[in-house]
Amino acid sequence: MKVEGSTFSAKGTHGELKRSFADQKMVSIEHKDNKLQVVRKDDSNLARCEQGLVYALIRNMLLGVSKGFERDLEIIGVGYRANLKGKALELSLGYSHPVVFDIPAGITIKADGQTKLKISGPSRELVGETAAKIRGFRPPEPYKGKGIKYVDEVIRRKAGKSAGAAK
Repeated sequence: MKVEGSTFSAKGTHGELKRSFADQKMVSIEHKDNKLQVVRKDDSNLARCEQGLVYALIRNMLLGVSKGFERDLEIIGVGYRANLKGKALELSLGYSHPVVFDIPAGITIKADGQTKLKISGPSRELVGETAAKIRGFRPPEPYKGKGIKYVDEVIRRKAGKSAGAAK
C-alpha cells in the first residue's frame, strides 16, 4: 500500500487498485510505522461521516486486492441461458435477439453450466455494479420467478388469476 498526498493505492494477489480522496477535505490519510490511519481535521459531524466513508473505502480496497469479491447470479426460465464469448457475455433471455454484455476490465465472469454466473474481481464497487447491470437485463418477475436473480435473493411470489370466480 502506498499513500501519495490524497491518493491511496494497494497492490495484492488479486490485482491493483488506486483511488483519489481529493474531494474529502475534512480527513487525511497517514501511513506511519506500517500503520494506516484516517485522521479527521475536527470533530464535526461532516468530518466524522467522511472519516467513516474513507475508512470503509480503504478497507474494501485492501480486502479486494488480498481476497477479492464475488457475486453469484442465477438464470431461471425455459430457454434462458448465458454463454461466454471472449470478452463478452451473450445472454438469451427470451427476447427476439441475444443480449451482448461487454465484460469490463478487472472483472472475471465464470459460467457454471448455462444458468449460473460467478462475477469476481478486486473492486467491490465494480463487481456489484456489473452484477446489477446483468440482473437489470431481465429482473425476476413475481409470478413465475423467471429472470436473473442473485443466488441469495428471495423472490416474493404473487398468486395469479383465479379462474371460474364469476357468479
